[in-house]
Amino acid sequence: MKNYRKYSPGYYPVGKDYMKWSEKDHIEKAPIWCSVDLRDGNQALIVPMSLEEKIEFFQYLVKIGFKEIEVGFPAASETEYQFLRTLIERNMIPDDVTVQVLTQSRRHIIKKTFDALVGVKKAIVHLYNSTSVAQREQVFRKDKEAIKKIATDGAEMIKKYASKYEGTQFQFEYSPESFTGTEVDYAADVCNAVIDIWEPTPDNKVIINLPATVAMSMPHVYASQIEYMNEKLHRRDSVLISLHPHNDRGTAVADAELGLLAGGDRVEGTLFGNGERTGNVDIVTVAMNMYTHGVDPGLDFTNMPEVVENYEKFTDIKVHPRQPYGGQLVFAAFSGSHQDAIAKGMKFRIDNDPGKWTVPYLPLDPHDVGREYEADVIRINSQSGKGGVAYILEQNFGYMIPAAMREEIGYMVKDISDKNHKELSPLEVYKAFAKEYINVFDPIDITDATFEKASDYKSNDGMIVRIKVRINDKEYEYEALGNGRLDAISNALKMTPYTFDYKFVTYSEHALSSESHSKAAAYVCIEDSEGVQYWGVGTHEDIILASVNALVSALNRMNRKQHFVK
Repeated sequence: MKNYRKYSPGYYPVGKDYMKWSEKDHIEKAPIWCSVDLRDGNQALIVPMSLEEKIEFFQYLVKIGFKEIEVGFPAASETEYQFLRTLIERNMIPDDVTVQVLTQSRRHIIKKTFDALVGVKKAIVHLYNSTSVAQREQVFRKDKEAIKKIATDGAEMIKKYASKYEGTQFQFEYSPESFTGTEVDYAADVCNAVIDIWEPTPDNKVIINLPATVAMSMPHVYASQIEYMNEKLHRRDSVLISLHPHNDRGTAVADAELGLLAGGDRVEGTLFGNGERTGNVDIVTVAMNMYTHGVDPGLDFTNMPEVVENYEKFTDIKVHPRQPYGGQLVFAAFSGSHQDAIAKGMKFRIDNDPGKWTVPYLPLDPHDVGREYEADVIRINSQSGKGGVAYILEQNFGYMIPAAMREEIGYMVKDISDKNHKELSPLEVYKAFAKEYINVFDPIDITDATFEKASDYKSNDGMIVRIKVRINDKEYEYEALGNGRLDAISNALKMTPYTFDYKFVTYSEHALSSESHSKAAAYVCIEDSEGVQYWGVGTHEDIILASVNALVSALNRMNRKQHFVK
C-alpha cells in the first residue's frame, strides 16, 4: 500500500466561515426529488433498458411519487430520443410531473434536444459542462474564461430555443460538472454568469445543480462548499440549489443530508443508488432517513418489497440483503440478545402503547414499508437465543413459552441449526419443538381420564381421577385421590408397577387462539431426585386433558434419561 504517496486531496475547501449547517441537527422538510434512474442510472447498466422497459419504469417512478424525472439524453441515441417522443405523443406525462432532459453545450445537441421536446407541457432542460481543474487541464486544455464561455454559450442557446416554443413551460438547469474538483469561487463565477443570462424570477426559478460527480472529500467539506454557493449565487430567491452526489467514497447519503442542511433545495439520485462506478445517491435511504426522523419524505415507499422487485426487474441488479430499508435482511435479528430485546420491545408496545416507535434495534416499524415481523425480524440460526425462539413460537404458532423453559428450548434449536449449518424457518423451529415436547406418548400414554370432586373425603379441595393408562403396550386402570387434578393423576401413576420419583415444579396453561373451539396448551415442569428438571407440553381441546398430556410428555422425557419404564 506504499502507493498511497501518489494521492493527494483534489478538492478545494472553503474554510470554517461556511459551517452554519453544523448548527442544525436534522432535516426539517423533504427536498424536491428528481429521479435520474432513466438517464444516469440507465447509462450505467451493462445492458441499458429497452424502450418498453423505460416506459414501464417511468410509470412506476410516477406511481411512487416523483414529480421530476430525468428521462434521458435525447441527442445521445435513437432510443433516448424515441423514449421522450413516445411519452409526449402518447400523453403519458401527468400534468403534475416534469420531465428533465440533459444536453451538452453544443448547438446541434441543443437543437436535437428541443426537437425531442416538441409538444411537451413542462420540461427541465439541463445544461452541463465540466469545470474542474483536471478536466480543464487534461481534457479540454482550456483556461477558465474559455470553460466559462462554453457554459454561457450553452445558456444563451437554450434561452433562444426555448423562446420559440409556445405552450411549453420550461425550467433551466445548469451543472458545473465535477463541481467537487473545481475551485469553489470559480464555480460560483461560472454559475452566476449562467444565472445572469437566464434571468430567473421567484416565479420561474433556475436550478443550479452542484454535483459530486466524483466524491473527493469528507461530507462536511461538501456541505461547506454548498453553503458557500448558497451565499454567493446571484438572485438566490430565484435559484434552486440541487445536489447530485455520487458514492465513490461511500458517503453519498451523508453528502446529500449535510448538503440539504447547508442550503440544498433539491436532490437528484436513483433508487438504491444505481449509477456510474459506485453509483448515485440512494434516494430510498435519504427519504427513509427523513421518515424515521418524523419528516414526510413525499415519496411512497410503503410497499418496499414491490420497490425492490421493480428495481431488480428494470436494472437486472440485485438489492444487497443489507441495503438500508430495502434489503432482505435489514430487519433480521439473529443475535440472541437482539432477539430478546426486540421481543420485549414488541410486548412493551402492546402493553403500554407508547405512541412513538421505540423498539430496540429496530429504527423503523417493518409494517411501515410492507414487511412482516414474523418473516423479517426474528431469524433463527446458531447465534439465536431463547427470546427469539420463544418469539417465533408465539407469533407464528401461539405457544407462550414460560420464561423458565425458554433457555432449554433455545439451546435445543441453536444446536440443530449449528449441526445442520443452516438458518431454521419458523416451521422447522416448531417441528423441532413439537417433536421434543408436545404430546409425547411413548412409552407412557394416559388414554382416558375422568375427574370428580372428592365430596366424600375430608378435603373439600380434593379431586378423584379414574384413568386408563398404557405403559409398554400394557393397559392399566386406577382410581386415586389428589389435592388437584395433576396431583391425582400423579398418585394414580404411582400405583403402577413402575417407580415414578419426581415432584412438580411449575404449571401454566393458555388457549392457543381466541376462538372458542381452539386447542389449549399446558406446560408442566417436574424435577427428579437429583434436581434435574423436565418440561412437557400438552395440547387438547379440553384444557384439563391438555394438562394431563403435558405431565405425560414430561414423564416420557424424564424416562429417556432414567429408564424407569423398561
